[in-house]
Amino acid sequence: MAKKYFVLDTSVLLYDPSAVTTFADNEVVLPFQVIEELDKFKKGADDTGYNARQVIRFLDRLRDKGRLVDGVAIAETGGTLRVVLEHDLPVHPNLHPTDPDDRIIGVAYRLMMEGLPTVFISKDINARIKSDALGIRTEDYEKHKVDFSHIYLGYRELPSDRRSIERLRDQKAIEPPADDLAPNEFVILTDAAAPANPAIGRFDAHQKRLVALRFGNKTYQNVSARNPQQQMAVELLMLDSVPLVTLLGPAGTGKTLLAVACGMQKVLAEKKYEKLLVTRPVVPFGLDIGYLPGAKEEKLYHWMQPIFDNLAYILRTKKAGGNGGMDERIQDLLDSGTLELEALTYMRGRSIPDQFIIVDEAQNLTPREIKTVVSRIGEDSKLVLTGDPWQIDNPYLDSSSNGLSYAAERMKGLDLAGHVMLSKSERSELASVAAQRL
Repeated sequence: MAKKYFVLDTSVLLYDPSAVTTFADNEVVLPFQVIEELDKFKKGADDTGYNARQVIRFLDRLRDKGRLVDGVAIAETGGTLRVVLEHDLPVHPNLHPTDPDDRIIGVAYRLMMEGLPTVFISKDINARIKSDALGIRTEDYEKHKVDFSHIYLGYRELPSDRRSIERLRDQKAIEPPADDLAPNEFVILTDAAAPANPAIGRFDAHQKRLVALRFGNKTYQNVSARNPQQQMAVELLMLDSVPLVTLLGPAGTGKTLLAVACGMQKVLAEKKYEKLLVTRPVVPFGLDIGYLPGAKEEKLYHWMQPIFDNLAYILRTKKAGGNGGMDERIQDLLDSGTLELEALTYMRGRSIPDQFIIVDEAQNLTPREIKTVVSRIGEDSKLVLTGDPWQIDNPYLDSSSNGLSYAAERMKGLDLAGHVMLSKSERSELASVAAQRL
């Protein structure tokens, strides 16, 4: 098979700093402009800056093997890596030498014009469109992507009979109705004669039985499930044997509200965990809270407003007036250390034991960032990842490549993980109708 030349955009390396080792025995080409852009990003305190520094260190180690402009071997793949200077790029009326993206695309264009089998790889949709318009073979970076159209839902509906449904309700466990159930997968058993009265069970991999819900129909911190998917979510959130829970769904389906309510139940009422830690990506694509106005507490208050709204709903209190102050009961939780709000940017390097941890808006994280978060979880902690894969702010992610979808799919089949895809909006009748019609 002929060797290919893969020209990588900066966005690929910021998404996955190990990307240069994923192209087998082909040649990875880095335009000089990519090196300059990595230098600009390396000073950041967020994951983007961390990834840039990782790539730069890797390239520096490769220098021991020779000059990068001449090409050096990548031991992990048997391929080579080469940094290409841009002083002799071919002139094209649609490539502007002062535009960074055009300079990177120009390297791929030059290699193509030399007759080399060239592929331009980028996470930037616009860069892919421009490159494709020039006739260059262009692809997204596919590693860590999942098939979102067939993503694991966490449950399935199966036809049943009245006797099996009654046995599940009375005996609390029955033989699994299918042979390929994943650990903690839910089954909605429906009797055709009474479709409005189904039963829900969870496959317990240890017992190898479909077990009835223990928690899903109960009320916690003034919040109760309103539909079958929410019942499944509550079941996973309250099960101590499931330390990782992923909840996906559109706005208004109750992901964050249920997670916060169950977290408060575990921390305040049951004393299972020492504190409830809530975090979320601070702003799209990794800018830290320094870009927001005010001191750290004020920055976090503005960015964590959706969390405060859920807390206020749970506590049935009203937030203090228009000066941005928090309700006293919420402030008491913060002051006592029972509740901690933290920017995701500052979780790197921490070990987090004995806490109920919620990462909201996790769809804005890359698979590598999700891995970083999960690797921070210490003994006796529970991690809940929530998000809407249809509403992504990160320009280099989509429903198939974001870390939340990736985690839900990759952790399927493990008894320490559970997942539910929520679909029905419960925010209000107007919100539900608007989600369907607008």
